[in-house]
Amino acid sequence: MSNVRKAKMVLDKSYIIAQVDNRIYGSFIEHLGRAVYGGIYEPNHPEADKHGFRKDVMELVKGLQVPIIRYPGGNMVSGYNWEDGVGPKEDRPRRLELAWQTIETNQFGLNEFVEWSKKVNAEVMMAVNLGTRGMDAARNLIEYTNHPGGTYWSEQRKSHGYKNPHAIKTWCLGNEMDGPWQIGQKTPYEYGRIAKETGKVMKLVDPDIELVACGSSNTSMPSFPEYEATTLDIAYEEIDYISLHQYYGNNSNDTANYLAKSLDMDHFIHTVTSTCDYIKAKHRSKKTIHLSFDEWNVWYHSREQDKKINHWQIAPPQLEDVYNFEDALLVGSILITFLNHADRVKMACMAQLVNVIAPIMTENNGRAWKQTIYYPYMYTSKYGRGHSIKPILSSPRYDSKDFTDVPYIDSAAVFNEEKEELVIFIVNKNVHDSIYLSTDIRSFEGYAVVEHVVLEHENLKAVNTSTGEEVRPHKSGASILNDGLLETRLTKASWNMIRIQNVTA
Repeated sequence: MSNVRKAKMVLDKSYIIAQVDNRIYGSFIEHLGRAVYGGIYEPNHPEADKHGFRKDVMELVKGLQVPIIRYPGGNMVSGYNWEDGVGPKEDRPRRLELAWQTIETNQFGLNEFVEWSKKVNAEVMMAVNLGTRGMDAARNLIEYTNHPGGTYWSEQRKSHGYKNPHAIKTWCLGNEMDGPWQIGQKTPYEYGRIAKETGKVMKLVDPDIELVACGSSNTSMPSFPEYEATTLDIAYEEIDYISLHQYYGNNSNDTANYLAKSLDMDHFIHTVTSTCDYIKAKHRSKKTIHLSFDEWNVWYHSREQDKKINHWQIAPPQLEDVYNFEDALLVGSILITFLNHADRVKMACMAQLVNVIAPIMTENNGRAWKQTIYYPYMYTSKYGRGHSIKPILSSPRYDSKDFTDVPYIDSAAVFNEEKEELVIFIVNKNVHDSIYLSTDIRSFEGYAVVEHVVLEHENLKAVNTSTGEEVRPHKSGASILNDGLLETRLTKASWNMIRIQNVTA
């Protein structure tokens, strides 16, 4: 029988961090592996609609309530000609896709993605190629997508069957331009200049768009955070967000250290926020740059397998991580981190959505299913909408290989005033012991627990497959609310969501 440790927390409705921007629950589709072909698009599948979109996949995506999806890359975008993916399919060229060394058929492109996004109730976050191309291709692209008509590219869109503009309002200025793996890698100064000028010309076409500039590809880049500082210094007035990318893995099979990596993400956010605010002060600007964490996830399971893939195939199975239960715990903690930084993190994209390091997996011409990470993503997206409330938390702590004073508990809370609902998200990272949590919520008078969802499993390495879900949530969590004190038993190694509603209204 496991021991029971104790923790305390205070949640007060006046401790507001910020309104949660629903776009933190975004995702990402790149022309990589089977994300598009065999993932969201498979014309010969028995579940395909008239557009070739898999209806079983669309239902799983809609279950996540994804508000915005980044497209078409990713590393791929730095060598991509967007014109290849529009117009009659029989006229579209096959190209060498250099980033992932595959063959791109271009049978799925911009217009197909816009159509698919509408069907899953998501907006489009479009990326432009600043690797092999630049401001000229970017201005043509936004004219194609956003201008009403009467010009060359807007009339091209109409001739392709789209009378009304796509009205894409969120744009990424390239991808990971600091990376030596990136086609067209740029120094901070080079990137700052092209981001500024491309942003300028795009906003001349459509002044209502928002622009995301590339930050560092991860915290271990030697130029971090100087890349952010230089880019912002040059392009501050043209851009609206700076991007952050980070992936985590448990290569050393050290669960305690692995689950502590949400602290690394927290530090990353603090550092980039500080950099943005320094440049704001330097420019004496009244404008605040917010953060777009537009690539994040667990990624390590498939790396050795991917080294064996032969080049120049069409949609080979790349980056197909099979996620286990402990991966779901870390994903839950990452989402909690975003909520606790709701004042600055306004967008985030789990990379990616289907098959490629994804919550949803498919078989070609076969089934689709939910990976373990699907569940914390789904519940947080569905119920984590409202005002983020700052938790005042006192938790037992531990030390790991790379971290000290790691709280066993990660927690965030969201108050939806319209629904009169308080939702608390909690991860217990202790793999041996339960934790007894007492939470003071006296400011939420007249509220009662309506649901306590738990994701737990005895085997940290348990996975879901096409033949069955080994890891799935239950609604038998132990939470009791009396006189403003919420008493909760957090079972060892568990993700929890507690919904509390006003029952007196």
